[in-house]
Amino acid sequence: MLLGACAGFVAIWVVLAWSTGSQCGWMALFGALDVAWILRLSGWRPGPLRAAVGIVATAAIVALANWMIIAVHMGEVMGFDPIDSALRLGFRHAWLVVQLANGGFELAMAALALLLAAIASR
Repeated sequence: MLLGACAGFVAIWVVLAWSTGSQCGWMALFGALDVAWILRLSGWRPGPLRAAVGIVATAAIVALANWMIIAVHMGEVMGFDPIDSALRLGFRHAWLVVQLANGGFELAMAALALLLAAIASR
């Protein structure tokens, strides 16, 4: 259930970022809340394990969303569909584009999202 929710949230984030032409770093906060909500709905017992899973899932959402946003934009330029572009995208190239595309606001939102995930998932 958590994996499906994370994949769905990444898809929404990527479509929103693609349509607006920005990174939409604020979506990380909603991703953290979505993870906390799904963990509660799926019956995870409260405690440090659920908080840790929430942090890891939120970090995965942020990383995968950034990867796919880059892949969509690169694929659009090179004529690839998003999945093909994501599979061809190298780690070093993605890391360079992430550093160029994400400013202080996006980094702050990602850090706040991890904190929010820890608190809301407890």
